[in-house]
Amino acid sequence: MAHLRSRRLRALALPAGLALTASLGILPGASASAAPQVSPVAADGPNLAYVVNTKADHRTISSVKQAISRAGGTVVIAYEKIGVIVVHSANPEFGQQIRAVRGVQSAGATRTTPLTSAATTDEGSPEYISAAAAKATTSAASGVEPLESNQWDLRAIGADKAAKINPGSSKVTVGVIDTGVDDTHPDLAANFSASQSANCVGGVADTSPGAWRPYNPAEDYHGTHVAGEIAAARNGIGVAGVAPGVKVAAIKVSDPVNGLFYPENVVCAFVFAADKGIEVTNNSYYVDPWLYNCVSDPDQKAIYDAVNRASLYAQSKGTLNVASAGNSNDDLDSDALIDDSSPDDSTAVTRTVDPHQCFDVPTQLPGVVTVAATGVQNVKSYYSSYGKGVIDVTAPGGDKYQIPDTPDKNGRILATLPGNTYGYLQGTSMASPHVAAVAALLKSAHPWAGPVALQALLKAEADNPGCPDQVYDATGQLIDATTCKGGKRVNGYNGYGIVDALDAVKK
Repeated sequence: MAHLRSRRLRALALPAGLALTASLGILPGASASAAPQVSPVAADGPNLAYVVNTKADHRTISSVKQAISRAGGTVVIAYEKIGVIVVHSANPEFGQQIRAVRGVQSAGATRTTPLTSAATTDEGSPEYISAAAAKATTSAASGVEPLESNQWDLRAIGADKAAKINPGSSKVTVGVIDTGVDDTHPDLAANFSASQSANCVGGVADTSPGAWRPYNPAEDYHGTHVAGEIAAARNGIGVAGVAPGVKVAAIKVSDPVNGLFYPENVVCAFVFAADKGIEVTNNSYYVDPWLYNCVSDPDQKAIYDAVNRASLYAQSKGTLNVASAGNSNDDLDSDALIDDSSPDDSTAVTRTVDPHQCFDVPTQLPGVVTVAATGVQNVKSYYSSYGKGVIDVTAPGGDKYQIPDTPDKNGRILATLPGNTYGYLQGTSMASPHVAAVAALLKSAHPWAGPVALQALLKAEADNPGCPDQVYDATGQLIDATTCKGGKRVNGYNGYGIVDALDAVKK
C-alpha cells in the first residue's frame, strides 16, 4: 500500500454532558456567531473538500446551504440527521467565511491539497504463502481448515474451540471500513453481505454491485485480510475466521489516488453502517490527513466533530465501533507526543501535540473500543502502542520476534488476500478485527446487548496476563518492560486483557 503509517495516540472521551442530541460532540469553544450574509467570492484557489457542522434541524441546514452557495461552495451531500454537510469549494476564504454563518458550529477543510479526479495500521508488506500450500486441502484433518495449523492466533484466544460451540450468527454483521473487500474470495463469498456494502469514497454511498471491491487488489489488500480474520468460512478451504458464522460487509473509504482515508468518507461509512443495521464495525486506520486533530485548529476541530457525530450516531443506532491503537510503540498516556507525519497529503511538519487537546480519529472518539496487539507469547507486540487508561482490550496482531510452534513458524497473522490468495500481516490492524469478531460472537450469544453492554462484555471475558518482565524492541532485543503501568486487572499493555472467544460463547 502506498501510504502505510503508524497511529500513535488514543486518550480522551468528551466531557460529561456532551450528548448526541445536544451538540453531537462539538467540543468547547465551538459555538457559532451570527453573520446573516456572505458575499460571493470568485473561485480562485485550490478546489478543496470541507465538512460544515451545524445544528441538526432542517431549517438551519437549509439556511446554511444557501450561505454555502453564496460563499462559492457546492454541497456534495448533507447528512441532516447529524448536521454534517460535505462541501467542495475553490474559494480560499471559504472556511473562514462559513464559520461566521449563523447555525454553523464548526467547519474546515478535510485535506491540504486539491481534489483529484490510505493510512492503515498494518506493519510492513504482506508475506504471501505458496500456491501449493494454499491448495493443500487434503492435508486438513476433519473439521480443521487446510491452513489452520499456521493460525496460532485462533488457538491463542480459543476461537477454534468456540467455533464448535457457537461460530456466530448469520444475523450479525461486522462492517469492514477499509480499502474494500474481495467478496469473490472462496473463503469469504458465503459470509459476505452485499446488501450492507458500499463505496463511501467522496462522502456519498455507492451501493452498485462490486463498488465495495478494492481499486487495485495488489495494493489494496488490507480490507480483504481483515475480513478473513473476522469471518473466513469453515468450508474446507484455506483458513478460518474468529467468527466463521457471522456476516461481513465492506464499506470502502480509501481514496483511489493516494489510499488516504478522508473524513467525509468515514462519516459516510459510519452513517451507512448504522442505517444498514450493522452491529459491529472494524476500523484499522486513522482519518487523514492529520494523525492528531487539534481542537485549537478550526480545520482539525471540524474533522473531529464531523466524524464524532457520525460515530455517535452509529452507536445510537446499535453499532459498536472497534479500532486499532497504532504501531508506533508509543505510550498513549504520555504528556506530549511528536507528530512528524502530518499533514500526510502534502508536506508534513514536525509538531509536539498534547494528547488531551489533539485527538486521533476514530480511535479516540468516545465509545470506540481501542485495541493493542500481542504475539504468540501473549506479550505486547514490539510495535504496538499502549497506555494505561487508553487501551481497552488486546488481541493477537502478530509479532515477527515471537515465533510460534507452527509449520511455517511465522509469528504474523495468516488470512485471506485478494485473488483467492492468502498471506501474513502483522499490526494493530490485525488485532482490531480479532476483537470485532469476538464482539460479534458476544452479540450472537446476547442479541439484546447494545454497544455499551457489548463493550462491558468484551472487558469482562478478557484474560489479563499482567505486565510482563520483558518485551521485544524494534530490533528484536529483549528489554525490561518498565513502561507497562498498572496491575493484573487493568494495565497499559493489555487494558482489561486479551479477548477470549471461548469465554464469549460459553458465559
